[in-house]
Parts: sequence; structure tokens; C-alpha cells
Amino acid sequence: MEEIFDYNEQKEESSFDLKAELYKYLTHWKWLLFSCMLGLTIAYLYNRYTLPKFRSEATLMILDESEGNVSGVLNGDGSGSLLKLEDNSLDNQIVNLKSKRIVEKVIDDLDFNIAYFIEGNVITPEVYKSSPITIKFITSDSIVNKSSLDLLISPISNQKFQLVEDENKIGDFNFGEKIQLKDLQFRITSNISQISKSNPVHIVVQPTLAVTQQYIANSAIFPKGKAMDILTLQTTNNVSTKGEDFLNNLMYQFNLDGVRDKRQVAAKTTEFIQNRLENISTDLDSVESNLADFKRENQFMDINIGATEYMSQKTSADQELFNLETQLNIISSIQKRIQEEGQYDLLPENVGIESGNVSGTISSYNQLILERRALLASSTPENPVIQDLNEQINAVRKNLDANINTAISNLNIKKEKLSGRQNSATAKFSTFPGMEKGIRNIERQQQIKEQLYLFLLQRREEAAIAFAVTSPVSKVIDSAFTHSSPVSPEPWLILVGGFVIGLLIPILIIFVKNFLDTKVHHKGDLNPLIKEVPFMGEVPRIGQDQSDVIQLNDRSPLAESFRILRTNLAYLIQKKDKGAADIIFVTSTVKGEGKTFISYNLARTLATTNKRVLLIGADIRNPKLHRYTSATIGAREKGLSDYLYDYEVTKEDIISKTNDEGIAVNVILSGPIPPNPAELLMNDRMENLIETCKPEYDYIIVDTAPTMIVTDTLLISQQADYTLYVTRADYTEKNLLQFPKDLKKQGKLKGLAVILNDVDYSKFSYGAQYGYSYGYGYGYGADEESRLQRLKKRLFTKSK
Repeated sequence: MEEIFDYNEQKEESSFDLKAELYKYLTHWKWLLFSCMLGLTIAYLYNRYTLPKFRSEATLMILDESEGNVSGVLNGDGSGSLLKLEDNSLDNQIVNLKSKRIVEKVIDDLDFNIAYFIEGNVITPEVYKSSPITIKFITSDSIVNKSSLDLLISPISNQKFQLVEDENKIGDFNFGEKIQLKDLQFRITSNISQISKSNPVHIVVQPTLAVTQQYIANSAIFPKGKAMDILTLQTTNNVSTKGEDFLNNLMYQFNLDGVRDKRQVAAKTTEFIQNRLENISTDLDSVESNLADFKRENQFMDINIGATEYMSQKTSADQELFNLETQLNIISSIQKRIQEEGQYDLLPENVGIESGNVSGTISSYNQLILERRALLASSTPENPVIQDLNEQINAVRKNLDANINTAISNLNIKKEKLSGRQNSATAKFSTFPGMEKGIRNIERQQQIKEQLYLFLLQRREEAAIAFAVTSPVSKVIDSAFTHSSPVSPEPWLILVGGFVIGLLIPILIIFVKNFLDTKVHHKGDLNPLIKEVPFMGEVPRIGQDQSDVIQLNDRSPLAESFRILRTNLAYLIQKKDKGAADIIFVTSTVKGEGKTFISYNLARTLATTNKRVLLIGADIRNPKLHRYTSATIGAREKGLSDYLYDYEVTKEDIISKTNDEGIAVNVILSGPIPPNPAELLMNDRMENLIETCKPEYDYIIVDTAPTMIVTDTLLISQQADYTLYVTRADYTEKNLLQFPKDLKKQGKLKGLAVILNDVDYSKFSYGAQYGYSYGYGYGYGADEESRLQRLKKRLFTKSK
């Protein structure tokens, strides 16, 4: 087979055409515009009828408890404070501020579990502190705080109203009348000045815990900048004043909770000191009575007898022994307190114990007890965190007991040493009367008790002052205020989102439609085929008011498209024998792709150049050629099937010489439909007909049957010089394009080239290779429409 010129050797084009892809969507501009307007309208209505949320904000400083503490002032520094809480980290304070325990107190204090809404035509806004109708519960708060209620109050008059609960009418009641509903008793009261013009009021009662969780979720607490002691508190709410009240009350409850903890420690310390004072006072009275009895029995009032050496040795030992006795008494009292008090009771701190281990362990123990009590206020003892704290408390308690025992042991050892020194000095005065020793012992006991008594009196005053003037744990830097701009909805963001969504929905629909589209529409869809097969050109779609047959001197887009086919065909044909006709078969994959239409108009186009053209209707199974040509008018009744069947029929009997509209084309119609088309085409009469007609014509065009449906075309395909394969836009399936490629590879179709028929140029801004926007005719076509008319036609032509 002779080599065929391939037009695709031109500059290779990309398989993806961005402009063509965009135009697929721009042809649906009306739907895109409508969808965008609809999206903007919905976004506008959302902005118009959605209740805005505002952000309220406050600033709180956490005070350092080691500064400005009353007991710290009394001691000269904060290290000896009875009330100092060691764990004052900012993270702990944030957790405390957002704890259910404190937030629930705020909700309960402000009655946020009860909300009032005015029923409107479109929206139902909440009214805060200004509702014309209010509810007053008679039932205890403990029951109300766990209840849910949904009421609609519709005023009937200034005295009566209708009550609806969960869309169920309960009845008509008087304002102030006692109402029993479920387990709740309440009264509905009204503001007479507002009730006459009031819309129905919607009252919603929620469990306090549920409201607490909502406010915790809508609140944020974080450090302000790099400051380590200042917190920013934020919350969002539909009612700005409600958010402000929440933050202000939250800061108040937080400070009140901290002060309450301090006072609790101070009260426990005062109680302990008072008990010790009572015991020591009793002991002191006993010692003083013994001293008086001793002096009375021995009849003396003062003993200032002793050597200077004894006094110098004795003084040091006595003072040290006194200190040890004091420490032993205090530590013993603490040990007794531990044994008598419960497992999770607070212990007194900094009561004069010199042992650092014991004092530090008591401070850690009290801190853990306070933390456990804070958690128990909003949780249960089975909480894993409390269980962990219990283990820590037990561990610290054991450590405290061990430290006390160690301290007592160490003091006893020191005491024994001091007693030895004291006994040594005393031995030197063995000659002193026994009464001197007795009175010294009594005086020493008296001195110890007196000093311990005075010490505890001082500590009691400190604790009492601290309890009375406990310093706050925080300071409000900025009271709550609300930003003027709402947090949500954000109008411009919603509008942009509505526009984008409105634009994306039709684009997505068009994309899915195009994705699922399996039809050929333009040259770009033929890329899998025309990369290996020459592409001859495109034939435009014909309107209902347009002729499907080209005329002499026709300037229509249809005629121009066939002139282009004629030009491309001239490049395709590599003619060697100028004395014989070129045999051109026209076929397609399936029925309905327009091969007969192409065959007839191509024959007429070639004939306008004074070429001798013979058109043969070889589709004898489903003949269509007679619909186009005037050969059927007064022509002989015989056709190709007669010639192939009857050897007595000559070619002159079947050739009709037509001259439609001045264009001369000889035509051989298909003839009667035979029962055995394939067998007729296989005999040598078909080949003889073509061979005998070759010298008489320049072109012989054969309209053959579809190649996929029947084998007729393949039986005679080797008689062709060239085969024009017709595909139809919006009709041919893309998956069928593999079929002609396979036929070419197998050598069953000679000189194969492709034509795309019935292209709807109104769908495209330009063609697969040439500009659809220019069409055919290059500005001088039969269509003499103005530019404005052509623009209107392009914009408002309905997409198919």
C-alpha cells in the first residue's frame, strides 16, 4: 500500500486545551450566573436572620500570696506564713477558673439556666434582664437545677395567659397563679407596662450542669502576652451583656473561692492553737501551784544561793534544754494531733518547729488536702485523680510520721547530752539542800510553760488577724467588655462563601456531566484516532431552515467545509496514474453517522471543479442515497444490486447522469435490497464495474455500509485507493474510535482518513485546530448577519 501523507506531522498539540475546557463551562453562563445569585441571596438571608455572636473579654491578675500577706508582715517575711499556698502556678489557676465547680456557681448565681426568648416572625432573639414575662420557681433549687422545661407563654390579657409546654397546650392561667407541672411548682409573673404589646415569650429551663458545660466550651482563658501573672478571659454569647456578666461573676467567684480556702486554713490553725493554749494554761496553773506549795512547806520566798561557777555552767545547759523541751512539746502536740484528727484533715503550719523536714512535709500535706477538697466539690471519691491524690496524701502522711519520729529521736539524744552536762554541773553542788533542786525544777517547768503559752498567744493573734483580713487571690485589671464587631457570622466571609458555593455547584454538575459524557464532540475527542490517522476536516451542523445539499457558488459554512475537505483530499491523494480515477470509499462505524450525506456533498464539491465524478451507492442493505439525488426522478429502475446479480445488466443501465442545480454528477443507486448482500459484493462484478469506470472519471466515490455492523465494506475495501471514515459529533461513542485504528493496523482499510461530521460550532469558542469562533467562510459567508446579531446568537443559543 502506498504511503499516505499524514497531516499530524505538523506541530504536535497538547491533548489538554484549557481554553476549550473553560468554554465548556462558559456556554452555561446563564446557569452559572443564576447559581451565583442564588448563593449570594442565601448568604444574605443567612447574614440577615442569623443571630450574631459577640466576644466579651476581661483581664485578671493573679496575686503573689507571698507579698502583702498579713501573717507574712507579722513574721517579717512571707516564709513563715501560716496561710501561704505554695502551688500558685498560672496553669493551675486556669484549670480552676474553668472548673465545673466554679462555673456552676456562676450559672447558679446568675440564673443562666433560665433563658427568655421573644417569639418573632423569623428569628427568636433572647432577652436578658428585660423580659416582660418571668418565671419564679417555688420548688427548691436542687430540683430546678436538674430539670428541663420548654414553655411558651402567650398573653391573653393583662391578667391571663396561655401556657404551652413542648407544643402541648396546658391551659389558661392567671399571672402569679401557682402552677404544678411535672415535679416543678412555679409562678409566671409579668410587667404590666410591657405585657399589652408583648409577643409570646419562650422560656427554656435547662439543667445547670448542661449550661455549665456550654459556657466552659464557649470560653477561653490564656496568659496575656508574656506576663506570667495576668490572664485574659473570653467568652462568646448572642447577648453581649450576658457574656459580660458571666466573666465578671466568674472572676468574683474565683477570688471568693481562693479567700474561702485561706480562711479555712486560718480557722483550723486558730482552733488548734486555742486547744493547745487551754492545755498549757492548765499545766501552767499546776506548776505554779506546786511552786507555791513548795515555798510554803519550806518557808522561803527566794533562792539566790549558788556559786558563780555553777551559774555560768548551768545557764548554758538550761537554755539549750529549754529549747529542746519546747521543740519536743510542739512536735509531740503535732504527733498527737495527727493521731486524733481524721485522715484528710488540715494540720497547723509553721507553729515554731525548727525541723525543716517536719515543717516542709506539713506544708505539702496541707496543700494536697486543699487540692483534694477542691476536686471533691465537683467530682466523686472514685475519680482517678482523687484516688491518685489519696495515695500521695498517704505517702506524705507516712513521711511526716517518720520525720516526726526522727525529730523526736534527735531531740531526745540532744536532751540526754544536755542532761548529762546538767547533771555534771549539779553534782558539784551535791551539798546543796534537796529543796534547791526541787525548786529549780519547778521554776524551770514554770518558765517553759510560760514561754510556750506566750508563743501560742502570739500565733493565735496572727491567725485571727489573717482570718479577719484575708487578702484576695486575684485583682481585676479590666472588667468585662464586649467587642463591637460580631464573631459570627462574618458577613463578607459568608457572602464570599455563598458566591463560591453557588459557582462551584453548577461547575461540579457540568464537570460530572462532561466526565460521564462518552460522545465525540470535536476534533480534540478524536486525538486517540487522529494521532495515527490523517484528519480531513469537520462538517458543521445544519440548522432546520438550512439545506443539507451544497449548491453551485454556495457561500454557506457547509459548502466552505466541503471545499476544505476537497483541498485536504488533494493533499491526501498521491496520484501516479493520471489516466485513471481515484477510488474513494466513504464509510463509518455504525449507522447514522452521515456517510451518505458526506459522500453526496463531497461528490458535488469535486464536480464543481469540472471533475468527472461517479457516485456509487454501495450500501445495499440500507440505501439512503436516493434521498439526496434527482436520479430517482425518471431514472431507470435498476441499480447496483441489479448489476451485481444480473450479468445481463450493463453499467450503462445503472448509471444516472444528474445535473442538480447545475452540478453534474453521475450516480449509481443501490437498487432493490437483496437477500444476500455480502455474496453479491464478493463476486467479480463489483470489481469489474469499478475497473471499467476508472478511465471515464476523475473520482469514483463509493458510499459503503458501516464497518462494525456488517462485513460488506471490508469485502470490497481492497478496491479502494482511499477510505474516508466518518464520525459524528454528539453521536459517535469515544470507545468506538479504537475500531478504525485496529482496521488500519490489520490493513483492512486502505488510505484511511477521518472526517468529523455534524459539529455544533455554537458550543465552542474555537475548534480542535481552527477557530470555531470564525466559522467557515472567513467573513464572507452566506450568513450576512451583523456582528451584534452574531454575538446575540452565540450568547443565547441553547446548549445541547
